[in-house]
Amino acid sequence: MKFIGKLVLWLLIALLVVILAFYFLLQTQWGARQVSGWITDHTRYHLSFDAIDHRFSSPAHILLKNVTFGRDDKPATLVARTVDIGLSSRQLTDPLHADTILLQDGTLNLSPSTAPLPFEADRLQLSNMAFNSPQTDWDLSAQRVTGGVSPWLPEAGNVLGKKAAIQMSAGSMTLNGVPASNVLIQGAIDHGVVTLDTLGADMARGSLTGKARREADGSWVIDNLRLDEIRLQSDKSLTDFFAPLTTVPSLQIGRIDVTDARLQGPDWAVTDLDMSLRNLTLSNGGWQSQDGKLSMNASEFIWGSIHLFDPILNGEFSPQGIALRQFTSRWEGGLLRTSGNWLRSDNGLVLDDVAIAGLEYTLPKNWKQLWMKPMPSWLSNLTLKKLSASRNLVIDIDPAFPWQITSLDGYGSNLQLLKDRQWGVWNGNATLNGALATFNRVDVRRPSMTLTANASTVNISELSAFTEKGILEATATVSQLPQRQVNVSLNGRGVPLNVLQPWGWPALPITGDGNLQLTASGSVQATAPLKPTVSGQLSAENMNHQKVSQAMHGGEITTAAPQPAPETPATP
Repeated sequence: MKFIGKLVLWLLIALLVVILAFYFLLQTQWGARQVSGWITDHTRYHLSFDAIDHRFSSPAHILLKNVTFGRDDKPATLVARTVDIGLSSRQLTDPLHADTILLQDGTLNLSPSTAPLPFEADRLQLSNMAFNSPQTDWDLSAQRVTGGVSPWLPEAGNVLGKKAAIQMSAGSMTLNGVPASNVLIQGAIDHGVVTLDTLGADMARGSLTGKARREADGSWVIDNLRLDEIRLQSDKSLTDFFAPLTTVPSLQIGRIDVTDARLQGPDWAVTDLDMSLRNLTLSNGGWQSQDGKLSMNASEFIWGSIHLFDPILNGEFSPQGIALRQFTSRWEGGLLRTSGNWLRSDNGLVLDDVAIAGLEYTLPKNWKQLWMKPMPSWLSNLTLKKLSASRNLVIDIDPAFPWQITSLDGYGSNLQLLKDRQWGVWNGNATLNGALATFNRVDVRRPSMTLTANASTVNISELSAFTEKGILEATATVSQLPQRQVNVSLNGRGVPLNVLQPWGWPALPITGDGNLQLTASGSVQATAPLKPTVSGQLSAENMNHQKVSQAMHGGEITTAAPQPAPETPATP
């Protein structure tokens, strides 16, 4: 019996020696090579590390040094200086489920091709790691990441698992092409729903803070988002810059605040932008709101040829449309001010009061083409309930027929300028007058026009101007029907008889100053509204009582030779 007892004791001692020897051998480079080689040869993964470190002061932790791990024939998923694996009693039933996994000083690449990974943890912790998640909805690259995911249960298509709490900070990060630094994220994943309870970052020389949620279908709910002192330059046009807002299924905005932002693109820019947007949902290329509000102001806004100074915009959203409470801006040296409503029912904009003062505006070279081009579908009608203009300068630099009006004043009421997306004067009345004007290098004084429009006719009841000598007066009617029939009646008293020549009429066979009388009718082609086809009569009489009468056909004038004056019989 004593022999058997001694034998058992020696066997136990030998077993303990073997275990201790194996324990110490595992912590050598030879042991690390043997373990990593066995895993590489017998699994779908490749693993290499320099050493295993275990300390009795922390018996539940195993430390791997200089680790490289990944799937066969794939780039490494993990490269880390140290991997600290925390064990628990669960290893007895689930050896690949750790209590904690701490990754330090390395790179973690998580993409659909790397999942599912063979191990799990109650908590995955990162310390000074680089984190990359390409080929996913979140194209993410982050450096100096510290934080954790709890629990970490990776599976195919979900590298972070279906349900987990997330808390991370990063020194720098690029998400879907947008760079940021000093990033802080706290939130959760729950079966495709990503909740960001705390989001903070420095980006574009400014800061971002907010709270948001991404639904499983890709739509977003922004509870609040604040952007301070953003300085952003983009290579995209303004339309492309906002295009991502139209690609998501839905974007529900609770509140967005922007303070002192400066944004710039190839043909647009905005400086010192302050904006507050509340309670608005964008979806399916449109928007919905119950009680939304927008307040916005800036120092400058540039979009193509539009250059606004100190624009201020306040509006309210409702199911019926948009109430434009205030819009003011300095533009082209003048001041614009208006308010009104955009109505969803007919895509019509009704402006209650439009004031234009001190404007110095040169029309675009292609303004005639723009006049004929239909407006977008969201703006089918435009009506000015009240229009007032004062001290404006309007210039057209068309070399074929340049003109300008100085100190242009006017007023109008119920002017409908857009109908079914087409520009025109479709309804209302207006009176315009100026101090001086030049039409194709012919100077006139006190030009004035009064018109009234309805569904069938534009009636110009007064059109007058003083020339160098005398006065020109005219009336006209223009049909609103597709044929666009035009009737003109013009009278000139004591005017130079060649005054009409620079405006397209042939020279008259008589010269000097005199009286003119013109009656004409014709049509305006819908595709070329400024090139009428007319016919009519033109008569003229100079101060020496020489008279001429001409017939006009198709915009051309046929001249009849003047009849000689009858001889005066000699006085006996």
